[in-house]
Amino acid sequence: MRALLLGGAGFIGLHLARRLLADGHSVTIADDFSRGRHDFTDFTDIRSCDLTDPASYADLDPAGWDHVYLLAAVVGVRNVEADPARVLRVNSLVALHLLDWIRPGQRLFFASTSEAYAGGVSTGLVPVPTAEDVPLVIEQVAAPRFSYAISKTFGEAAVLHSKASAVVGRFHNVYGARMGVDHVIPELSLRALRGEDPFVLYGADQSRAFCHVDDAVEAMVRLMASPYEGVVHIGNPEETNIGDLAKLILRIAGADPAVREVPAPAGSVARRCPDISLLREVTGFVPRVGLEDGVARTFAWYREHVFQEVS
Repeated sequence: MRALLLGGAGFIGLHLARRLLADGHSVTIADDFSRGRHDFTDFTDIRSCDLTDPASYADLDPAGWDHVYLLAAVVGVRNVEADPARVLRVNSLVALHLLDWIRPGQRLFFASTSEAYAGGVSTGLVPVPTAEDVPLVIEQVAAPRFSYAISKTFGEAAVLHSKASAVVGRFHNVYGARMGVDHVIPELSLRALRGEDPFVLYGADQSRAFCHVDDAVEAMVRLMASPYEGVVHIGNPEETNIGDLAKLILRIAGADPAVREVPAPAGSVARRCPDISLLREVTGFVPRVGLEDGVARTFAWYREHVFQEVS
């Protein structure tokens, strides 16, 4: 099987690429390499391109791949808050240019997000755990934080109304090695390694359901091998609150600081957890990596590859 990963140099993309390569498939990575570590020595087919430019597709023959994964996007709360116009522009153009290029019936995976539910959860219209068929709500269209959810919701609609055979995967708090530092698990890990005391903890009473990247990749591979078309959750329904997550990370770090709890940043949803019944029904998927194991692995990677580099 031949796979094209648009945005394959990013966090989930490179984990997926390595899984597909290990399974004996041919993998092509196309990326602008604006984010992420440059650790692609195990790949031979790497294309550097700006996927917001339709000319970038000129050298990508759509007949050359069996599966196409659209993972390229501007992500991360700090990026979204700093430049929402860029988020909307980049994420929308990448999706639209891809859909102009792709062949009818070609198998496509579109990476979406659980942020699509933030407005519905905050207004009390959406239950938690959350299924795929609930209404999507934008509380305030002018709020920078919602630009990411809007861009992904637009992408979902474009993909689902396209000529492709598409799976839309709404990721729920995927974590693991190489995900950058602007996410809660690596951020808390690095602060614990630096010996922060008091240890400031934002939104300790909020809860999330974290999914290790190995499980997310397994779900993606299974979905693309299935005939399913439509929206489906990718996540782990093992819910935990941020306070307990911090305790776990501090224990792994061997740290015992005073913890100072402060309110969560404005716009941060209080609770997020997926119902993955549909994913189980379609693929038989069951998460394998528990939170303690996954966090320990992630902590160890950041201690070796990030903390050691900057300390």
